[in-house]
Amino acid sequence: MARDDAPARQDQRVMTGAQALVRALEELGVSDIFGMPGGAILPFYDPLLASTKIRHVLVRHEQGAGHAAEGYAMVTGRPGVCVATSGPGATNLITAIGDAHMDSVPMLAITGQVGSRGIGTDAFQEADIVGATMPFVKHSFLITRPEDIVPRVAEAFHIASTGRPGPVLVDISKDAQEGLTEFVWPPARDLPGYRLPSKPNQRRLAQAAEVIAAADRPVLYLGGGLNRAQVASEDLTELIDLIGAPFVTTLTALDVMPSEHPLNLRMPGMHGTVAAVGALQRADVIVCLGARFDDRVTGRPDTFATKASVIHVDVDPAEISKIRTADVPIVGDLADVVPALAAEFHDHVTAEGRVDIAPWRREVERIQATYPAGWTDTDDGLLQPQEVITHLDRAASEDTIWVTGVGQHQMWAAHYLTFRRPHTWLNSAGAGTMGYGLPAAMGAKEACPDRPVWLIDGDGCFQMTNQELATCTLNNIPIKVAVINNSSLGMVRQWQTLFYGQRYSNTDLHTGAGTARVPDFVKMAEAYGAVGLRCERLEDLDDVIAQANAINDRPVVVDFIVSADAQVWPMVAAGVSNDEIQHARGMSPVWEEE
Repeated sequence: MARDDAPARQDQRVMTGAQALVRALEELGVSDIFGMPGGAILPFYDPLLASTKIRHVLVRHEQGAGHAAEGYAMVTGRPGVCVATSGPGATNLITAIGDAHMDSVPMLAITGQVGSRGIGTDAFQEADIVGATMPFVKHSFLITRPEDIVPRVAEAFHIASTGRPGPVLVDISKDAQEGLTEFVWPPARDLPGYRLPSKPNQRRLAQAAEVIAAADRPVLYLGGGLNRAQVASEDLTELIDLIGAPFVTTLTALDVMPSEHPLNLRMPGMHGTVAAVGALQRADVIVCLGARFDDRVTGRPDTFATKASVIHVDVDPAEISKIRTADVPIVGDLADVVPALAAEFHDHVTAEGRVDIAPWRREVERIQATYPAGWTDTDDGLLQPQEVITHLDRAASEDTIWVTGVGQHQMWAAHYLTFRRPHTWLNSAGAGTMGYGLPAAMGAKEACPDRPVWLIDGDGCFQMTNQELATCTLNNIPIKVAVINNSSLGMVRQWQTLFYGQRYSNTDLHTGAGTARVPDFVKMAEAYGAVGLRCERLEDLDDVIAQANAINDRPVVVDFIVSADAQVWPMVAAGVSNDEIQHARGMSPVWEEE
């Protein structure tokens, strides 16, 4: 009897490459995929229909699939998966792949490719997507044999999710999907040269503890790597409380610690708080955890924190001393380094003591109190965008996931939202991708269907990917969208106001007050099966937000008509020192107490 059964069991392991791909994704724990079919990827879509473990969300544009995969990954910590066909389908993913690369988001991008014999012949819908994305993927594979599909996909998933996370591309020829192979799980991985960091160097940890303990004006500089590394909140809290120094959080790290923590100075840099910028500029030691000293934080690098020694911790050794030389470099996974550094600092202080930093904390507290976040109303009588975001924040539950597009509304959200939990703040930072918001919110809601997801978007960003409202409606993904509608490309207009003599060249979008409203966002939302609301008066603001929060069976779009003259402050102009920050137009802070 066993002899008769053996061939049947063996036959069940022989399948097409496409079937093996579906099976491999199931084994990897993938439960959601965002994509769009086409000729070169159709062999995969056929067995996908039979999967009971994977839900496929059919997007309306491949870029939406990529950003949705990013949103999914950012709230779960697992690689988001997107799928496209060859040629234009694959190239439409490029923006999202580049965005994920800049922000270290784990992503598996699967693309179909023309048959292997057609590669290099300019076959219909052929594109060298491996070559096109080479500069901004963590790794890529071109697969032309069915037997290579399972091991390569397993390797891609491992690479995307370990070390410094990032996007990995798997391009699979059509004949590899159609050919037969034997499914073996788990496959043997062959990744020569791919080495994950070992435990942090104990000597460097001891050196860091000594430097921090001797500092008069230490500042912790917290970056998005803390989110990517899934650092436990209690470990980070313990380190911060032990050191007792003020800390700043980059745009991608605003949610790593509660906004209301007494030492939290919030975001530094071009549009950072006066306290965050001032503290970094006056620090004598900067402890950088998972950040990369990018230009939006440092301004002119040669004028950034010139008196500070730098302790730089990163999982990627290429980031250490790339922009700012590290006096104490520590390569390691932040999930390991943070508790290890806390233990080392505790032991050092217990044995040797430390410098009293109370005067430094009082100085920083004075700057915070003197230059709080705030705004001045414009003269046109329209809603103030900062006011809209403040009211959205007050009405939100603690577990709300916030997503933004890119521009003024993103900066206002960074200043006026309150964060209490990690992985509740999603936006495009490094690439600054307009159109990121809606599909990223869709991916986040797909991952966390029981949590509210609010997208704060601009009328410019929203129009780039708003076709994904159809995807949300048809797939029961009830996100909420606040369109901060100033009828213009707001950040570009602000620069034209400040630096181009108020010559507003091609920044008016005709979407808001005093125009024909092209498009009318309320009507557009309704056309997509969503609820459309509009708010133009302050006295209606809370009622409209309450209406939106009460609707949970379909997407909601709220068109908030706001002033085009509202600007983002504080601001450091491009090309100048962070010491020249202005907290309002023409107004600079007084740093030293008179």
